[in-house]
Amino acid sequence: MPELPEVETIARGLRATLPGRQILSVRLGKTDFIDDPAGIEREIPGTRIIAVRRHGKFLLLDLEPANPKAREFSLLVHLGMTGRLVTIDSQAPVPPHTHVLFALDDGRELRYTDVRRFGRMAIVTSGLEENSLGSLGLDPLEASEEDFVGVLRHRRAQIKALLLDQSVLRGIGNIYADESLWRARIHPQRLAANLSTKELRQLYRAAQRVLNNAIQARGSSIADYVDADGNLGGFQRLHRVYQREGKKCFRCAFAIKRTIVAGRSSHFCPHCQRAPRARRR
Repeated sequence: MPELPEVETIARGLRATLPGRQILSVRLGKTDFIDDPAGIEREIPGTRIIAVRRHGKFLLLDLEPANPKAREFSLLVHLGMTGRLVTIDSQAPVPPHTHVLFALDDGRELRYTDVRRFGRMAIVTSGLEENSLGSLGLDPLEASEEDFVGVLRHRRAQIKALLLDQSVLRGIGNIYADESLWRARIHPQRLAANLSTKELRQLYRAAQRVLNNAIQARGSSIADYVDADGNLGGFQRLHRVYQREGKKCFRCAFAIKRTIVAGRSSHFCPHCQRAPRARRR
């Protein structure tokens, strides 16, 4: 599933060319992932794209209605597991599983393709995004070190589970949780409340480095992810622990192991990331 770096990469790509463009028409295929297909067909044509934003793992296209008296709204897009949102010449062949096509006034199309259709698309009223997005936590790229430490330090839950909890930190998923914990030398099963302030600060700095480096590399292409121009990311070549079970740790040459935390596979080095001590009776 695309995480913060992938969604941020797509947002930056779309932000470079979409603002100011008018959406002329909408074509829909399968619509089971769209909250209100008729509303999108009715409200989107004639709007002008004002801005492109990322909120956690969500993309928001802010739209100016054709009717100047109408209230501004946004198109919310979640890519799910296999969603792709790309801009391309309208004459280019349409690949299978393309379910939404927005015709732009410069001869291009903004196309949403999704094989498994686990994504989401909806219209949300400006200023009321939280009603659709739910309660989301801190953005790890925007949070200060003190805020990051403060939101984790007293929680008696496994640190990997908290990194994945979007109500605590929005945008981090399995890849970047594993990579951040490895760089901070913290075992994924340790309780956040048992981590020292120094360790939490190390984790904050590790997460910042990982996320920013992944954005610079245009994300991780593990399966279906491509950026807004249809190009693969490159950060998967820099993974140090994710999906490397049995391979040598880049730091100490011990074999990477895998365990389950919060229902997700978690990769770690048993030497660099010491497991929490068993509680004595």
